[in-house]
Amino acid sequence: MRPLRTALLTIAALLFVAVVVGLYRSGPALAKEPSSRQIERGRTVAQLGGCDHCHTPVKLDPALGLPVPDRARELSGHQAGAPDPATSLSGKDLAVIGPTFTSFNVPLGTVYASNLTPDPETGLGAWNETLFIRTMRTGRHLGAGRPVLPPMPWRSIGDASDADLKALFAYLKSQPPIRNAVPPPKVSTEALDKLGRSYDALVQRDAPGRVGDP
Repeated sequence: MRPLRTALLTIAALLFVAVVVGLYRSGPALAKEPSSRQIERGRTVAQLGGCDHCHTPVKLDPALGLPVPDRARELSGHQAGAPDPATSLSGKDLAVIGPTFTSFNVPLGTVYASNLTPDPETGLGAWNETLFIRTMRTGRHLGAGRPVLPPMPWRSIGDASDADLKALFAYLKSQPPIRNAVPPPKVSTEALDKLGRSYDALVQRDAPGRVGDP
């Protein structure tokens, strides 16, 4: 009986080691890689949502005499050290736009377009699609942080279906990462708190008619 018992224990130990090694090699469950079709769909969503208009800095093209997108900095947001708008709001102005079209004086203060490239430290590299969708649906960074600031049209984008938001995120993650630490907004804590409460009330009010799940 002893040899049989020893053999069974040896087999059990080998099976256990094989399972552990298999789990180690496979690692944690990986998210399904987006298809080229999904990324292309995300590109369309980004174009319709106008992501490029505010998150890609513009520069003057002397030949055209017009400001054009700076493709070397595509979707990387307001560049560190770039100028703020030169003038303040007056009268009933809702916004004054800076020279690179990535900085804005609004009634809350001065705000900047964020880095949407997948840079792990200054962009969306550490985000996942769940956090991205929550941000678009709640108007709060990572679904629970400070409010997303105007002129970002998070309400319009958040009305998209889960499939479209996942495609948009896949497209953004497929872009070349650009390291660019966008400066924090010049908005008071009091104003941020008040705006956040307003967003929360808005989301709660409209929850029954929203598309998809947060």
